[in-house]
Amino acid sequence: MSIDPGSKHWLRRGFLQQSGLGFGALAAAWMQNAQAAPAGNPLSSKKPPLPATAKNVIFLFMHGGPSHMETFDPKPALNKLHGQLVPASFGHVQLQFSKFNESPVLGCKRTFRKYGEAGMDISDLFPHVASQADKLAVIRSMNHDGFTHTAALNWLNNGWPRLGRPSLGSWLVYGLGSESESLPAFVVMLEGGIKSGSVVYSSGFLPAVYQGTPLRPGPSPILNLKRPADMTQTQQRDWLNELRWFNEQHRTSREDETALDARISSYELAFKMQMAAPELTDLGKETAAARALYGIGDKTTDEFGSKCLLARRLVERGVRFVQLWSGSTTGGEDWDGHKQCDANHQRMAAKTDKPIAGLLADLAGRGLLDSTLVIWGGEFGRTPTSDGNMNGGGDSQGRDHNPYGFTIWMAGGGVKGGRVIGATDEIGLRAVQDPVHVHDLHASILAMMGMDHTKLTYPFQGRDFRLTDVHGKTDLVAKLRSTS
Repeated sequence: MSIDPGSKHWLRRGFLQQSGLGFGALAAAWMQNAQAAPAGNPLSSKKPPLPATAKNVIFLFMHGGPSHMETFDPKPALNKLHGQLVPASFGHVQLQFSKFNESPVLGCKRTFRKYGEAGMDISDLFPHVASQADKLAVIRSMNHDGFTHTAALNWLNNGWPRLGRPSLGSWLVYGLGSESESLPAFVVMLEGGIKSGSVVYSSGFLPAVYQGTPLRPGPSPILNLKRPADMTQTQQRDWLNELRWFNEQHRTSREDETALDARISSYELAFKMQMAAPELTDLGKETAAARALYGIGDKTTDEFGSKCLLARRLVERGVRFVQLWSGSTTGGEDWDGHKQCDANHQRMAAKTDKPIAGLLADLAGRGLLDSTLVIWGGEFGRTPTSDGNMNGGGDSQGRDHNPYGFTIWMAGGGVKGGRVIGATDEIGLRAVQDPVHVHDLHASILAMMGMDHTKLTYPFQGRDFRLTDVHGKTDLVAKLRSTS
């Protein structure tokens, strides 16, 4: 290909080398990252080193911390003790705002019924999810020690309470790459602001190619994808080829700068996404029955339902990790039930119940649930006691943060459903049976995806880091997979 040095195209060449054809925001992370990415396309799909039962993950994150006692962990003792101080036999815990031993027990207004062949107890907040009970493995003994939102969000998403560590999705993409050649490997769908910010889907000290890509609703789902108005697709392809040639010439004398391969790949991915992303988000291609299954078209469920349907379309197209967030700190509401916890949860569950059930049913009907691990949960649970009004904006019907015992559930990806794993104590304060720390959860997710958490490492500041730090057990995997 030849371009006249005096032409408009040639004059733009310097601009192209700096901006990447308008894809600067997408590629800048590669360019600015001090760590070198693997040679070749760093997002190329990799065969898992161990037998895997899942190849994709959809993480349904309930931002703010849903109460386990109002959702999937019934505690009749709460109503018996309602209004009384917690018996001294339960000990003491540190909380965010309230004083545990000075706060009265708060009863639960929800009704629980048994669902599925195993008779799993599920709250009336989730009648649609309850219809999928035989697909769920409910883990009632999750725990960590981060009682603030930022620390807890980092625990669940980054495996460490402080900032700077790569997210779960980033580790998975680092280890396995992506089967999609035209979409990001790690997609995040938000409702708005997050209490801890974007660190929960960042790549931390991993090369930035592994960070999450926010997907927005509407005709421009990913920013900076539109080509300039005066540029045709053919011209854009020619310019990319020209830029590739210059980059490769630059690379021949700098063999150690393997990040150049990642930069080149970023431009190619952005070019492909210009066609793939609009097609992906065109839900009009789905049948009316499929949209209705997710509650699309209903004022209450439309937004989250659209995200759940997009999640299915993403894993269909080979995207490795998809995270959907329910709740926002900007212009909306999240699951943070400091005030009127029951009323808060009624509103939040109404938005998510039908879409989540639709997602599980749709994945199963298409044969995708066998290979897609679906995870539901938030950053912690809530206290059995009333929040009161201890500087957190709470009230007598609210609950404080509780990281010492809470619930998540998993489905698909080799998980044997219709079972409950672990338990909290009589009032839902602490995990007391088969406790599962976040490190154990992450180690188990990696194992389900065919990776040994002790061997998925990255060198940084003189040591090899991993998602689970120096902790993590995979005992949970056997419980999730067991047919007994």
